[in-house]
Amino acid sequence: MTENNESEKKAANWVDYKPKEIEDLIIKYAKQGTTSAHIGLMLRDQYGIPSVKAVTKKTISQILKENKAYPKLPEDILNLMKRVVELRVHLERNKKDYQSYRGLELAESKIRRLAKYYRKKGILAKTWKYNSEQAKLLIR
Repeated sequence: MTENNESEKKAANWVDYKPKEIEDLIIKYAKQGTTSAHIGLMLRDQYGIPSVKAVTKKTISQILKENKAYPKLPEDILNLMKRVVELRVHLERNKKDYQSYRGLELAESKIRRLAKYYRKKGILAKTWKYNSEQAKLLIR
């Protein structure tokens, strides 16, 4: 039995789209503000493309970066910031919800750890710091 690596995967034979057409779809949806995860789901569900990488030999994020359509902040940090903003709104209405307060602490801690990693890798500026007020402005 041979080992099946991601790089060895071949495009499904029912996929009728060419790599350039798939890249155009990805860019179109990115300009509409769709995240790369949602773009992948849409391509799978609406267009029958099970794996973008198998057809184009590039990931959705790589295609977005090549076409300068990738967000300035990494998507995982943005998603955590959205969660933090929603938790803060919830906690304003429900002051005694201590479990949500704990969830807020964990999410903010995760943002700081990811930011430290991305600063070390050079993806974020060395001076970038997480601020809940900036997150609120950035998300809304």
